[in-house]
Amino acid sequence: RMLTRAPSVIAQVFLLLSIVLVIAIAVIQINQQQILSPGLKYGIVLDAGSSRTTVYVYEWPAEKENDTGVVSQTFKCNVKGPGISSYDSNPGALAKPFDDCLNKVKERIPVHLHKNTSVYLGATAGMRLLRLQNETAANEVFASIQNYFREQPFEFRGAQIITGPEEGVYGWITANYLMGNFLERNLWRTWVHPYRKETMGALDLGGASTQISFIPEDSQENFNSTLQVKLYGYNYNVYTHSFQCYGRDEAEKRLLALLLQKSNTSSNVDNPCYPQNYNTSFTMKYFSGSLCTQSLRPANYYPNQLVNFRGTGDPGLCQEVVSLLFNFTACTDREDCPFNGIHQPKVKGNFVAFSGFYYTINALNLSGHFSLADFNSSMWFFCSQSWAQLQFMLPKFEEIYARSYCFSANFIYYLLVHGYNFDAKTWPQIHFQKEVGNSSIAWSLGYMLSLTNMIPAEGKLIRLPLKPSLFAGLLVFLTATALICLLFLVYLCIVSRSRKNISHVEHVFISE
Repeated sequence: RMLTRAPSVIAQVFLLLSIVLVIAIAVIQINQQQILSPGLKYGIVLDAGSSRTTVYVYEWPAEKENDTGVVSQTFKCNVKGPGISSYDSNPGALAKPFDDCLNKVKERIPVHLHKNTSVYLGATAGMRLLRLQNETAANEVFASIQNYFREQPFEFRGAQIITGPEEGVYGWITANYLMGNFLERNLWRTWVHPYRKETMGALDLGGASTQISFIPEDSQENFNSTLQVKLYGYNYNVYTHSFQCYGRDEAEKRLLALLLQKSNTSSNVDNPCYPQNYNTSFTMKYFSGSLCTQSLRPANYYPNQLVNFRGTGDPGLCQEVVSLLFNFTACTDREDCPFNGIHQPKVKGNFVAFSGFYYTINALNLSGHFSLADFNSSMWFFCSQSWAQLQFMLPKFEEIYARSYCFSANFIYYLLVHGYNFDAKTWPQIHFQKEVGNSSIAWSLGYMLSLTNMIPAEGKLIRLPLKPSLFAGLLVFLTATALICLLFLVYLCIVSRSRKNISHVEHVFISE
Protein backbone atom coordinates (compact mmCIF):
# COMPACT_ATOMS: atom_id res chain seq x y z
CA ARG A 1 0.00 0.00 0.00
CA MET A 2 2.87 2.33 0.85
CA LEU A 3 4.42 1.49 -2.53
CA THR A 4 1.20 2.59 -4.33
CA ARG A 5 0.79 5.76 -2.27
CA ALA A 6 4.31 7.18 -2.97
CA PRO A 7 3.98 7.28 -6.84
CA SER A 8 0.46 8.69 -6.44
CA VAL A 9 1.71 11.61 -4.30
CA ILE A 10 4.64 12.28 -6.67
CA ALA A 11 2.30 12.25 -9.70
CA GLN A 12 -0.13 14.67 -7.95
CA VAL A 13 2.73 17.03 -7.07
CA PHE A 14 3.99 16.99 -10.70
CA LEU A 15 0.47 17.55 -12.04
CA LEU A 16 -0.09 20.55 -9.75
CA LEU A 17 3.36 21.95 -10.54
CA SER A 18 2.80 21.62 -14.29
CA ILE A 19 -0.60 23.39 -14.10
CA VAL A 20 0.81 26.21 -11.91
CA LEU A 21 3.82 26.67 -14.24
CA VAL A 22 1.64 26.75 -17.40
CA ILE A 23 -0.59 29.44 -15.83
CA ALA A 24 2.41 31.43 -14.48
CA ILE A 25 4.29 31.43 -17.82
CA ALA A 26 1.13 32.42 -19.74
CA VAL A 27 0.40 35.30 -17.31
CA ILE A 28 4.01 36.57 -17.45
CA GLN A 29 4.06 36.32 -21.25
CA ILE A 30 0.83 38.34 -21.59
CA ASN A 31 1.46 40.96 -18.90
CA GLN A 32 5.16 41.59 -19.30
CA GLN A 33 5.09 42.13 -23.06
CA GLN A 34 6.70 45.38 -24.20
CA ILE A 35 5.23 47.35 -27.06
CA LEU A 36 8.17 48.34 -29.21
CA SER A 37 8.18 51.47 -31.30
CA PRO A 38 8.10 50.22 -34.87
CA GLY A 39 10.48 53.07 -35.66
CA LEU A 40 9.90 56.10 -37.84
CA LYS A 41 8.40 56.54 -41.24
CA TYR A 42 9.34 59.41 -43.52
CA GLY A 43 7.61 61.45 -46.19
CA ILE A 44 8.93 64.17 -48.50
CA VAL A 45 6.81 67.06 -49.80
CA LEU A 46 8.05 69.50 -52.42
CA ASP A 47 6.23 72.81 -52.21
CA ALA A 48 6.59 74.03 -55.79
CA GLY A 49 5.57 77.67 -55.38
CA SER A 50 5.57 80.36 -58.04
CA SER A 51 8.83 81.96 -56.87
CA ARG A 52 10.73 78.91 -55.55
CA THR A 53 10.55 75.24 -54.58
CA THR A 54 11.02 74.16 -50.95
CA VAL A 55 11.70 70.55 -49.94
CA TYR A 56 10.30 69.41 -46.58
CA VAL A 57 11.09 66.08 -44.88
CA TYR A 58 8.55 64.84 -42.32
CA GLU A 59 8.72 61.91 -39.93
CA TRP A 60 6.12 60.11 -37.81
CA PRO A 61 5.96 56.94 -35.69
CA ALA A 62 4.83 53.96 -37.75
CA GLU A 63 2.00 53.35 -35.27
CA LYS A 64 -0.37 56.31 -35.33
CA GLU A 65 -2.65 58.33 -33.08
CA ASN A 66 -6.40 58.30 -33.82
CA ASP A 67 -5.79 57.32 -37.44
CA THR A 68 -3.83 60.49 -38.25
CA GLY A 69 -0.06 60.46 -37.91
CA VAL A 70 1.67 62.64 -35.32
CA VAL A 71 3.99 64.24 -37.86
CA SER A 72 6.99 66.52 -37.34
CA GLN A 73 9.28 68.40 -39.71
CA THR A 74 12.82 67.11 -39.57
CA PHE A 75 14.48 68.93 -42.48
CA LYS A 76 13.88 71.81 -44.90
CA CYS A 77 15.82 72.89 -47.98
CA ASN A 78 15.26 75.66 -50.56
CA VAL A 79 15.96 74.62 -54.15
CA LYS A 80 18.22 77.18 -55.83
CA GLY A 81 16.69 79.20 -58.65
CA PRO A 82 13.12 80.24 -59.51
CA GLY A 83 9.85 78.27 -59.25
CA ILE A 84 9.15 75.36 -61.61
CA SER A 85 6.70 77.42 -63.71
CA SER A 86 9.66 79.60 -64.84
CA TYR A 87 11.08 76.60 -66.73
CA ASP A 88 8.18 76.62 -69.22
CA SER A 89 10.51 77.29 -72.16
CA ASN A 90 13.29 74.92 -70.98
CA PRO A 91 11.84 72.06 -68.88
CA GLY A 92 15.01 69.98 -69.28
CA ALA A 93 17.01 72.45 -67.12
CA LEU A 94 14.65 71.92 -64.20
CA ALA A 95 16.19 68.74 -62.74
CA LYS A 96 19.75 69.92 -62.00
CA PRO A 97 18.86 72.48 -59.26
CA PHE A 98 16.97 69.72 -57.35
CA ASP A 99 20.13 67.64 -56.86
CA ASP A 100 21.64 69.67 -54.06
CA CYS A 101 18.57 69.39 -51.79
CA LEU A 102 17.82 65.77 -52.71
CA ASN A 103 21.39 64.69 -51.83
CA LYS A 104 20.96 66.25 -48.37
CA VAL A 105 17.59 64.49 -47.99
CA LYS A 106 19.24 61.12 -48.81
CA GLU A 107 21.66 61.69 -45.92
CA ARG A 108 18.82 62.56 -43.51
CA ILE A 109 16.69 59.46 -44.15
CA PRO A 110 18.19 56.02 -43.26
CA VAL A 111 19.23 54.24 -46.48
CA HIS A 112 17.14 51.11 -45.75
CA LEU A 113 13.99 53.30 -45.65
CA HIS A 114 14.61 55.13 -48.97
CA LYS A 115 12.52 52.82 -51.15
CA ASN A 116 9.55 53.02 -48.72
CA THR A 117 9.67 56.82 -48.42
CA SER A 118 6.99 58.58 -50.47
CA VAL A 119 7.70 61.82 -52.33
CA TYR A 120 4.86 64.17 -53.26
CA LEU A 121 5.19 67.33 -55.30
CA GLY A 122 2.43 69.89 -54.95
CA ALA A 123 2.51 72.88 -57.28
CA THR A 124 0.54 76.02 -56.44
CA ALA A 125 -0.60 79.21 -58.17
CA GLY A 126 2.43 79.63 -60.48
CA MET A 127 1.62 76.31 -62.17
CA ARG A 128 -2.14 77.00 -61.98
CA LEU A 129 -1.48 80.11 -64.09
CA LEU A 130 0.91 78.33 -66.47
CA ARG A 131 -1.65 75.56 -67.06
CA LEU A 132 -4.29 78.18 -67.96
CA GLN A 133 -1.84 80.00 -70.21
CA ASN A 134 -0.05 77.07 -71.87
CA GLU A 135 -1.18 73.56 -70.93
CA THR A 136 1.45 71.87 -73.14
CA ALA A 137 4.29 73.70 -71.38
CA ALA A 138 2.81 72.79 -67.97
CA ASN A 139 2.67 69.10 -68.99
CA GLU A 140 6.28 69.22 -70.18
CA VAL A 141 7.41 70.67 -66.84
CA PHE A 142 5.66 67.82 -65.01
CA ALA A 143 7.11 65.21 -67.41
CA SER A 144 10.61 66.54 -66.65
CA ILE A 145 9.93 66.23 -62.90
CA GLN A 146 8.56 62.71 -63.38
CA ASN A 147 11.73 61.64 -65.24
CA TYR A 148 13.96 63.14 -62.58
CA PHE A 149 12.26 61.33 -59.70
CA ARG A 150 12.24 57.98 -61.54
CA GLU A 151 16.01 58.03 -61.10
CA GLN A 152 15.76 58.71 -57.34
CA PRO A 153 15.69 55.92 -54.70
CA PHE A 154 12.41 57.16 -53.21
CA GLU A 155 8.85 56.17 -54.05
CA PHE A 156 7.56 59.05 -56.19
CA ARG A 157 3.80 59.43 -55.78
CA GLY A 158 3.43 61.98 -58.55
CA ALA A 159 3.33 65.73 -59.09
CA GLN A 160 0.03 67.54 -58.98
CA ILE A 161 -1.31 71.06 -59.03
CA ILE A 162 -3.18 71.63 -55.79
CA THR A 163 -6.24 73.87 -55.95
CA GLY A 164 -6.49 77.25 -54.21
CA PRO A 165 -9.00 75.98 -51.59
CA GLU A 166 -6.78 72.94 -50.87
CA GLU A 167 -3.78 75.21 -50.39
CA GLY A 168 -5.83 77.34 -47.98
CA VAL A 169 -7.14 74.40 -45.94
CA TYR A 170 -3.75 72.63 -45.75
CA GLY A 171 -2.21 75.90 -44.46
CA TRP A 172 -5.00 76.12 -41.85
CA ILE A 173 -4.37 72.49 -40.79
CA THR A 174 -0.61 73.13 -40.45
CA ALA A 175 -1.05 76.28 -38.33
CA ASN A 176 -3.53 74.67 -35.94
CA TYR A 177 -1.62 71.40 -35.72
CA LEU A 178 1.60 73.21 -34.76
CA MET A 179 -0.23 75.40 -32.23
CA GLY A 180 -1.52 72.23 -30.52
CA ASN A 181 -5.18 72.93 -31.32
CA PHE A 182 -5.91 69.36 -32.50
CA LEU A 183 -3.80 67.28 -30.14
CA GLU A 184 -1.86 67.79 -26.92
CA ARG A 185 0.03 65.49 -24.57
CA ASN A 186 -1.58 64.97 -21.15
CA LEU A 187 0.13 64.10 -17.81
CA TRP A 188 0.34 60.45 -18.84
CA ARG A 189 2.24 61.40 -22.03
CA THR A 190 -0.62 60.24 -24.25
CA TRP A 191 -2.15 62.35 -27.02
CA VAL A 192 -5.61 63.75 -26.29
CA HIS A 193 -7.96 66.27 -27.90
CA PRO A 194 -7.55 69.64 -26.12
CA TYR A 195 -10.59 70.64 -24.08
CA ARG A 196 -12.53 73.56 -25.63
CA LYS A 197 -9.55 74.87 -27.56
CA GLU A 198 -10.36 77.37 -30.28
CA THR A 199 -8.80 76.98 -33.73
CA MET A 200 -6.91 79.85 -35.40
CA GLY A 201 -7.54 81.36 -38.80
CA ALA A 202 -4.75 81.17 -41.39
CA LEU A 203 -3.54 83.89 -43.77
CA ASP A 204 -1.08 82.84 -46.46
CA LEU A 205 0.58 85.15 -48.98
CA GLY A 206 2.40 83.41 -51.83
CA GLY A 207 3.93 84.74 -55.01
CA ALA A 208 0.88 84.26 -57.25
CA SER A 209 -2.08 83.81 -54.88
CA THR A 210 -3.20 84.53 -51.33
CA GLN A 211 -5.47 82.45 -49.07
CA ILE A 212 -7.72 83.12 -46.09
CA SER A 213 -9.10 80.18 -44.04
CA PHE A 214 -10.98 80.16 -40.72
CA ILE A 215 -13.99 78.70 -38.93
CA PRO A 216 -16.74 81.35 -39.10
CA GLU A 217 -19.06 82.34 -36.23
CA ASP A 218 -21.90 80.35 -37.74
CA SER A 219 -20.10 77.40 -39.30
CA GLN A 220 -23.45 75.81 -40.17
CA GLU A 221 -24.28 78.64 -42.56
CA ASN A 222 -23.49 77.20 -45.95
CA PHE A 223 -20.93 79.29 -47.80
CA ASN A 224 -19.82 78.01 -51.20
CA SER A 225 -16.26 78.10 -49.93
CA THR A 226 -16.76 75.95 -46.80
CA LEU A 227 -14.86 72.67 -46.74
CA GLN A 228 -15.37 69.91 -44.20
CA VAL A 229 -12.14 68.60 -42.68
CA LYS A 230 -11.96 65.50 -40.46
CA LEU A 231 -8.90 65.25 -38.21
CA TYR A 232 -8.26 63.12 -35.12
CA GLY A 233 -11.90 62.05 -35.04
CA TYR A 234 -13.38 65.58 -35.14
CA ASN A 235 -15.11 67.46 -37.98
CA TYR A 236 -14.33 71.10 -38.79
CA ASN A 237 -16.21 73.33 -41.25
CA VAL A 238 -13.55 75.65 -42.62
CA TYR A 239 -14.31 78.68 -44.77
CA THR A 240 -11.48 79.11 -47.26
CA HIS A 241 -10.88 81.25 -50.31
CA SER A 242 -7.89 81.65 -52.61
CA PHE A 243 -7.41 84.85 -54.61
CA GLN A 244 -5.52 84.12 -57.82
CA CYS A 245 -3.26 86.99 -59.00
CA TYR A 246 -3.24 88.46 -55.45
CA GLY A 247 0.07 86.88 -54.53
CA ARG A 248 2.88 89.36 -53.83
CA ASP A 249 4.77 88.95 -57.15
CA GLU A 250 1.72 88.94 -59.43
CA ALA A 251 0.20 91.91 -57.57
CA GLU A 252 3.42 93.86 -58.12
CA LYS A 253 3.39 93.02 -61.85
CA ARG A 254 -0.17 94.37 -61.99
CA LEU A 255 1.03 97.55 -60.25
CA LEU A 256 3.86 98.03 -62.81
CA ALA A 257 1.43 97.44 -65.71
CA LEU A 258 -0.99 99.96 -64.17
CA LEU A 259 1.76 102.60 -63.73
CA LEU A 260 2.82 102.12 -67.36
CA GLN A 261 -0.81 102.51 -68.47
CA LYS A 262 -1.14 105.79 -66.53
CA SER A 263 2.22 107.15 -67.69
CA ASN A 264 2.67 109.57 -70.61
CA THR A 265 5.82 107.80 -71.72
CA SER A 266 6.56 104.12 -72.13
CA SER A 267 10.30 104.40 -71.53
CA ASN A 268 10.53 106.16 -68.13
CA VAL A 269 7.85 105.50 -65.52
CA ASP A 270 7.69 106.85 -61.94
CA ASN A 271 6.96 104.26 -59.24
CA PRO A 272 5.90 105.84 -55.90
CA CYS A 273 6.29 102.44 -54.15
CA TYR A 274 9.99 102.08 -55.05
CA PRO A 275 12.50 103.89 -52.80
CA GLN A 276 13.79 107.35 -53.80
CA ASN A 277 16.82 107.19 -56.14
CA TYR A 278 16.19 103.57 -57.10
CA ASN A 279 16.14 102.79 -60.82
CA THR A 280 15.53 99.51 -62.59
CA SER A 281 14.45 98.26 -66.02
CA PHE A 282 12.17 95.37 -66.97
CA THR A 283 11.12 93.97 -70.32
CA MET A 284 7.43 94.46 -71.08
CA LYS A 285 7.08 90.68 -71.12
CA TYR A 286 8.25 90.48 -67.47
CA PHE A 287 5.14 92.24 -66.12
CA SER A 288 2.70 92.42 -69.06
CA GLY A 289 3.28 88.84 -70.26
CA SER A 290 1.54 87.37 -67.22
CA LEU A 291 -2.02 86.06 -67.34
CA CYS A 292 -2.79 88.34 -64.36
CA THR A 293 -1.92 91.50 -66.31
CA GLN A 294 -3.66 90.57 -69.59
CA SER A 295 -6.37 93.23 -69.19
CA LEU A 296 -3.71 95.93 -68.55
CA ARG A 297 -1.55 95.02 -71.56
CA PRO A 298 -0.81 98.11 -73.73
CA ALA A 299 -2.04 98.22 -77.33
CA ASN A 300 1.54 98.70 -78.55
CA TYR A 301 2.89 95.69 -76.66
CA TYR A 302 6.47 94.74 -77.56
CA PRO A 303 7.59 91.86 -75.29
CA ASN A 304 11.32 92.71 -75.41
CA GLN A 305 10.99 96.48 -75.08
CA LEU A 306 12.66 97.76 -71.91
CA VAL A 307 10.72 99.98 -69.52
CA ASN A 308 12.67 102.00 -66.94
CA PHE A 309 11.03 102.45 -63.51
CA ARG A 310 12.24 105.27 -61.26
CA GLY A 311 11.50 105.15 -57.52
CA THR A 312 9.99 108.30 -55.98
CA GLY A 313 9.40 106.93 -52.44
CA ASP A 314 5.99 108.58 -51.94
CA PRO A 315 3.97 106.64 -49.28
CA GLY A 316 0.69 108.53 -49.88
CA LEU A 317 0.75 108.08 -53.64
CA CYS A 318 1.89 104.46 -53.31
CA GLN A 319 -1.17 103.73 -51.15
CA GLU A 320 -3.43 105.37 -53.70
CA VAL A 321 -2.11 103.26 -56.61
CA VAL A 322 -2.18 100.02 -54.59
CA SER A 323 -5.88 100.57 -53.81
CA LEU A 324 -6.58 100.36 -57.57
CA LEU A 325 -5.53 96.67 -57.57
CA PHE A 326 -8.71 95.80 -55.65
CA ASN A 327 -12.20 95.91 -57.06
CA PHE A 328 -14.28 97.23 -54.14
CA THR A 329 -17.23 98.25 -56.35
CA ALA A 330 -18.24 94.65 -57.17
CA CYS A 331 -19.69 94.43 -53.65
CA THR A 332 -21.84 97.54 -53.18
CA ASP A 333 -23.64 97.71 -49.81
CA ARG A 334 -22.95 94.10 -48.87
CA GLU A 335 -21.10 93.60 -45.61
CA ASP A 336 -20.24 89.96 -46.27
CA CYS A 337 -18.62 90.72 -49.64
CA PRO A 338 -15.48 92.84 -49.17
CA PHE A 339 -13.89 92.78 -52.68
CA ASN A 340 -13.90 91.18 -56.13
CA GLY A 341 -17.51 90.06 -55.60
CA ILE A 342 -16.42 87.27 -53.21
CA HIS A 343 -18.73 86.31 -50.36
CA GLN A 344 -16.84 86.09 -47.03
CA PRO A 345 -18.15 85.63 -43.47
CA LYS A 346 -17.01 88.08 -40.78
CA VAL A 347 -13.46 87.37 -39.53
CA LYS A 348 -13.47 85.76 -36.08
CA GLY A 349 -10.86 84.87 -33.44
CA ASN A 350 -7.07 84.79 -33.71
CA PHE A 351 -5.23 84.45 -37.02
CA VAL A 352 -1.71 83.46 -37.95
CA ALA A 353 -0.22 85.24 -41.00
CA PHE A 354 2.75 83.48 -42.59
CA SER A 355 4.86 83.27 -45.80
CA GLY A 356 4.94 86.66 -47.56
CA PHE A 357 3.06 88.35 -44.70
CA TYR A 358 5.79 87.43 -42.23
CA TYR A 359 8.74 88.49 -44.43
CA THR A 360 7.28 91.93 -45.11
CA ILE A 361 6.44 92.56 -41.44
CA ASN A 362 9.96 91.45 -40.49
CA ALA A 363 11.45 93.96 -42.96
CA LEU A 364 9.44 96.74 -41.24
CA ASN A 365 11.17 95.72 -37.98
CA LEU A 366 7.91 94.44 -36.44
CA SER A 367 7.16 90.96 -35.10
CA GLY A 368 4.42 88.88 -33.46
CA HIS A 369 1.31 90.99 -33.01
CA PHE A 370 0.96 94.78 -32.73
CA SER A 371 -1.58 97.55 -33.28
CA LEU A 372 -2.73 98.78 -36.68
CA ALA A 373 -1.41 102.24 -35.76
CA ASP A 374 2.08 100.78 -35.17
CA PHE A 375 1.93 99.02 -38.51
CA ASN A 376 0.87 102.20 -40.33
CA SER A 377 3.61 104.36 -38.77
CA SER A 378 6.30 101.71 -39.51
CA MET A 379 5.07 101.42 -43.10
CA TRP A 380 5.05 105.21 -43.59
CA PHE A 381 8.57 105.52 -42.14
CA PHE A 382 9.91 102.64 -44.29
CA CYS A 383 8.34 103.98 -47.50
CA SER A 384 9.91 107.41 -46.95
CA GLN A 385 13.49 106.06 -46.98
CA SER A 386 15.86 106.49 -49.88
CA TRP A 387 17.50 103.49 -51.57
CA ALA A 388 20.85 104.29 -49.88
CA GLN A 389 19.24 104.42 -46.38
CA LEU A 390 17.41 101.10 -46.87
CA GLN A 391 20.69 99.24 -47.25
CA PHE A 392 21.49 99.99 -43.59
CA MET A 393 17.98 99.32 -42.29
CA LEU A 394 17.35 95.79 -43.51
CA PRO A 395 18.77 92.82 -41.58
CA LYS A 396 19.32 90.96 -44.88
CA PHE A 397 19.70 93.09 -47.96
CA GLU A 398 18.70 91.60 -51.32
CA GLU A 399 17.77 94.05 -54.07
CA ILE A 400 14.90 92.00 -55.54
CA TYR A 401 13.09 92.01 -52.15
CA ALA A 402 14.34 95.32 -50.70
CA ARG A 403 12.90 97.45 -53.53
CA SER A 404 9.45 95.86 -53.09
CA TYR A 405 8.85 95.86 -49.31
CA CYS A 406 7.10 99.26 -49.37
CA PHE A 407 4.72 97.99 -52.07
CA SER A 408 4.18 94.70 -50.13
CA ALA A 409 3.38 96.57 -46.91
CA ASN A 410 0.77 98.76 -48.64
CA PHE A 411 -0.65 95.73 -50.44
CA ILE A 412 -0.94 93.84 -47.11
CA TYR A 413 -2.68 96.86 -45.55
CA TYR A 414 -5.31 96.98 -48.33
CA LEU A 415 -5.76 93.22 -48.43
CA LEU A 416 -6.27 92.84 -44.67
CA VAL A 417 -8.14 96.04 -43.85
CA HIS A 418 -10.24 96.74 -46.96
CA GLY A 419 -10.17 93.22 -48.39
CA TYR A 420 -10.78 90.95 -45.39
CA ASN A 421 -12.29 93.65 -43.12
CA PHE A 422 -9.84 93.57 -40.21
CA ASP A 423 -10.03 96.83 -38.23
CA ALA A 424 -8.13 98.55 -35.39
CA LYS A 425 -9.88 96.24 -32.90
CA THR A 426 -9.33 92.90 -34.69
CA TRP A 427 -5.88 93.67 -36.22
CA PRO A 428 -3.94 92.76 -32.99
CA GLN A 429 -5.50 89.26 -33.24
CA ILE A 430 -3.26 88.62 -36.26
CA HIS A 431 0.03 86.96 -35.29
CA PHE A 432 2.75 87.29 -37.92
CA GLN A 433 5.10 84.32 -37.73
CA LYS A 434 6.87 81.88 -40.03
CA GLU A 435 7.30 78.80 -37.81
CA VAL A 436 6.36 77.09 -34.55
CA GLY A 437 9.26 75.31 -32.86
CA ASN A 438 11.33 74.05 -35.77
CA SER A 439 8.43 73.53 -38.15
CA SER A 440 7.55 76.00 -40.90
CA ILE A 441 3.96 77.16 -41.22
CA ALA A 442 3.19 76.19 -44.83
CA TRP A 443 0.53 74.13 -46.60
CA SER A 444 2.95 71.17 -47.00
CA LEU A 445 2.64 69.83 -43.41
CA GLY A 446 -1.19 69.92 -43.61
CA TYR A 447 -0.87 68.07 -46.91
CA MET A 448 1.38 65.43 -45.27
CA LEU A 449 -1.09 65.07 -42.36
CA SER A 450 -3.95 64.53 -44.79
CA LEU A 451 -1.87 61.95 -46.64
CA THR A 452 -0.83 60.11 -43.45
CA ASN A 453 -4.53 59.97 -42.68
CA MET A 454 -4.65 57.56 -45.61
CA ILE A 455 -1.46 55.65 -44.80
CA PRO A 456 -2.54 52.56 -42.81
CA ALA A 457 -1.02 52.26 -39.34
CA GLU A 458 1.36 49.35 -38.95
CA GLY A 459 0.48 46.69 -36.39
CA LYS A 460 2.15 47.16 -33.00
CA LEU A 461 5.44 45.33 -32.61
CA ILE A 462 5.55 43.43 -29.32
CA ARG A 463 8.59 42.15 -27.42
CA LEU A 464 7.73 39.16 -25.23
CA PRO A 465 9.72 38.06 -22.11
CA LEU A 466 10.18 34.58 -23.68
CA LYS A 467 10.96 33.90 -27.29
CA PRO A 468 7.87 32.40 -28.98
CA SER A 469 9.75 29.12 -29.70
CA LEU A 470 10.86 28.75 -26.06
CA PHE A 471 7.39 29.69 -24.79
CA ALA A 472 5.77 27.09 -27.11
CA GLY A 473 8.35 24.44 -26.12
CA LEU A 474 7.79 24.96 -22.39
CA LEU A 475 4.03 24.96 -22.89
CA VAL A 476 4.16 21.64 -24.80
CA PHE A 477 6.56 20.09 -22.26
CA LEU A 478 4.55 21.13 -19.18
CA THR A 479 1.21 20.20 -20.77
CA ALA A 480 2.65 16.78 -21.73
CA THR A 481 3.99 16.34 -18.16
CA ALA A 482 0.59 17.24 -16.72
CA LEU A 483 -1.17 14.80 -19.08
CA ILE A 484 1.28 11.95 -18.23
CA CYS A 485 0.78 12.63 -14.50
CA LEU A 486 -3.00 12.68 -15.00
CA LEU A 487 -2.96 9.38 -16.94
CA PHE A 488 -0.66 7.84 -14.33
CA LEU A 489 -3.06 8.90 -11.54
CA VAL A 490 -6.04 7.49 -13.49
CA TYR A 491 -4.07 4.22 -13.95
CA LEU A 492 -3.28 4.06 -10.19
CA CYS A 493 -6.93 4.71 -9.44
CA ILE A 494 -8.07 1.83 -11.69
CA VAL A 495 -5.39 -0.55 -10.25
CA SER A 496 -6.37 0.36 -6.69
CA ARG A 497 -10.09 -0.18 -7.48
CA SER A 498 -9.53 -3.64 -9.04
CA ARG A 499 -7.39 -4.69 -6.04
CA LYS A 500 -10.17 -3.65 -3.68
CA ASN A 501 -12.70 -5.74 -5.65
CA ILE A 502 -10.44 -8.85 -5.61
CA SER A 503 -9.84 -8.61 -1.85
CA HIS A 504 -13.63 -8.16 -1.31
CA VAL A 505 -14.37 -11.36 -3.31
CA GLU A 506 -11.67 -13.28 -1.41
CA HIS A 507 -13.15 -12.07 1.86
CA VAL A 508 -16.65 -13.37 0.89
CA PHE A 509 -15.24 -16.80 -0.11
CA ILE A 510 -13.32 -17.19 3.18
CA SER A 511 -16.35 -16.25 5.31
CA GLU A 512 -18.43 -18.83 3.48
